Amino acid sequence: MKFMKLGTRPDTFYTEEATRTVISDAPTDLIIKINNITYLIHKFPLLPNCGLLQRLCSNNADKISIELHDIPGGDEAFELCAKFCYGITINLSAHNFVSAFCAAKFLQMSEESTANGNFIAKLETFFLSCILAGWKDTIVALRSAVGLSEWSDNLGITRKCIDSIVEKILTPPPKVTWSYTYTRPGYNKKTHRSVPKDWWTEDIADLDVDLFRCIIVAISSTCMLPPPLIGEALHVYACRWLPDISAQSNSVKNRQILETLISLIPPDQESISVSFSLRLLSLANLLGASSVTKTEVIMRCSALLEEATVSDLLFASHSASNDDGGDEHCHDVDLVVAVLESFLMAWRRQSPAADENAQLLISIRKVGKLIDSYLQVVARDRTMPVAKMIYLAEALPEVARPNHDDVYKAINIFLKEHPYLSKADKKRLCRVLNCQKLSADVRAHAVKNERLPLRTVVQVLFFEQEKGNSKTSSRVAAASDELRSRPDEKLRRSASTRSRHKVAEADKDEMNTKHSLESRRNP
Repeated sequence: MKFMKLGTRPDTFYTEEATRTVISDAPTDLIIKINNITYLIHKFPLLPNCGLLQRLCSNNADKISIELHDIPGGDEAFELCAKFCYGITINLSAHNFVSAFCAAKFLQMSEESTANGNFIAKLETFFLSCILAGWKDTIVALRSAVGLSEWSDNLGITRKCIDSIVEKILTPPPKVTWSYTYTRPGYNKKTHRSVPKDWWTEDIADLDVDLFRCIIVAISSTCMLPPPLIGEALHVYACRWLPDISAQSNSVKNRQILETLISLIPPDQESISVSFSLRLLSLANLLGASSVTKTEVIMRCSALLEEATVSDLLFASHSASNDDGGDEHCHDVDLVVAVLESFLMAWRRQSPAADENAQLLISIRKVGKLIDSYLQVVARDRTMPVAKMIYLAEALPEVARPNHDDVYKAINIFLKEHPYLSKADKKRLCRVLNCQKLSADVRAHAVKNERLPLRTVVQVLFFEQEKGNSKTSSRVAAASDELRSRPDEKLRRSASTRSRHKVAEADKDEMNTKHSLESRRNP
């Protein structure tokens, strides 16, 4: 970081209670009040350098009191200007330049109306030759201008800083010679000689969201950087300002940041990853973003859904409460449902018929596999309502599942984790199963699965008969013995009756099974 040292005299300002004065043999004749601080100083060093004070002290009174409560930068900035007038040593850097420059402008410390080589001229030289020439100096100066935004905007400081930052970001990486912050895991500047393309993203993430927006808009307007690089800058900013937030943590400011980031996403589909898109959607739900914002993010998530992994879909429900006081939280299935519905809507709109197009068939089956794998995870959550489980399982079209092994596993896990589920809910949950699409191994497991409703087990057995499997009779007998062992008296009687008549009335049972399967296929 660059510094500028002005003045040679030692610091002779000292404080008594709320009063700042300077050690001198001459009595003070100028009183400056700034908020709760009072300065007892001298006219002579200040008036020749400050046009404003010259006009305010034009009555030639022996001792004058002036209130400067609205000076930009407050008492600290004023003291820098006062020390410059006294010739006291001051050190200027990007940290205090903006406040000093604005205060000097306020006091009219220019060469046109006062002494040659005045404070403003020296500050302008330092700004143009040192601060704007450096990367981090410009970032620091721009960040320090936030509290003085009106002054820094009017004086052109903000615009010049932004232009300098944008110019450096657009510099080809091999020509980057200045220092920058880059803390990605696994990256080591000593071993990586080349400058990474996203070298600039962490430093600008320290800026206020409005300044950040100005920089991203300026960069995007040049069309010189690829959209994924812009997306990476948005991702870094989100990680910096929206890491782990709750609805109670400054939600207004966080919502502003979130909606700004979403508005800055390039239209290109590959500009941000599906995991980042889904996280933005989760934050939008948490922070109460506008419906327009949510819809925009949902559409982007749905366009990338087939690229997602199960871990990308796992978010805690913001409205869930844990009844037993433990650490479990219900997963945000509503988020996944919203994205899936948007995906299916777009998938069905495509032509030719979605289920006849090879590429679209691959797409829907990738999503089907993803959702069934997701169901296997959320099924372990004991707080998961069965209605949400059923709704998501039934949302997929038939063509999305070439086989039903994965959805069977999800249902089996859910039944295991929810042992007190009612018979009616078990039947509704198992209704999604198509026994004809179960593999032989899964059917073998199903006929012995005590968690399944009897009706589902019988459907599996009927399908075994329909296939004419040579092992049907032995499986029927084994299943009947298994069913008889169930504690429910009604189930035992049903199992006994069905086992006596199953082989003798195969044709009749086959017709009943076909009708039952058809009704489940088209509920």
